[in-house]
Amino acid sequence: QVQLVESGGGLVQSGGSLRLSCAASGRTFNNWSWGWFRQAPGKDREFVAYITGGGQFPYFGDSVKGRFTISRDNAKNTVYLQMNSLKPEDTAIYYCAAGEMPDICPTEYRYWGQGTQVTVSS
Repeated sequence: QVQLVESGGGLVQSGGSLRLSCAASGRTFNNWSWGWFRQAPGKDREFVAYITGGGQFPYFGDSVKGRFTISRDNAKNTVYLQMNSLKPEDTAIYYCAAGEMPDICPTEYRYWGQGTQVTVSS
């Protein structure tokens, strides 16, 4: 039984920071890629970031580039998303996902968490 559980979401003021965590159980993901996606009401799921199995070649969506950082700790089977300089338009439900290859398309990921709400006030 594979589970991915996000945590760390909440309410933050514009310009603030949050760190999201996604902890996996049921199997190891050492050679899998992790992705972060977000979805605001009435909008499609948007790519945020991904990181490869060895931590090489992190990649970010244009809207978060320079503000967000993705990292992983394979010993803890966990991926993180550090979010800085947050803006109201970052408000969304944030999802972590695991896939066999990194991709900006959400359909290429096999496992998904339930999401954590991030709200940025103006």
